[in-house]
Amino acid sequence: MEFTPLHFLDRPIEVIFDSPPALEKSPTCPNGFIWEGKTYRVIEMLSAWTDFKRRGRMARNMQPEHAAVASNRGSLNVGRFYFRVRVDSTQIFDIYYDRAMKNVDDRKGQWVIYRELGEG
Repeated sequence: MEFTPLHFLDRPIEVIFDSPPALEKSPTCPNGFIWEGKTYRVIEMLSAWTDFKRRGRMARNMQPEHAAVASNRGSLNVGRFYFRVRVDSTQIFDIYYDRAMKNVDDRKGQWVIYRELGEG
């Protein structure tokens, strides 16, 4: 199935899990999310993928041989878990969990609605 990007959003969201994931920094697809005050329930996960690329200053702080291993399995506070989902409004979104901590007081990652897609 082919998808065409409709809107680039890149905004934080609050996710809903019917059962919390066993590993918070390696989450499964959420059952829904809240964005701009509206609740969206995930009715189908269309695909999932990861990106463990090191960005910014994190890209320069590791020896090349260690960076190669980390790019396949991730490392502390580095990586994103992407999910392409269809929601109850029939819209299709790419959402992701970014493992990077915001600051020392908030070590949890952040969920983001990346973009809305159209079929065809």
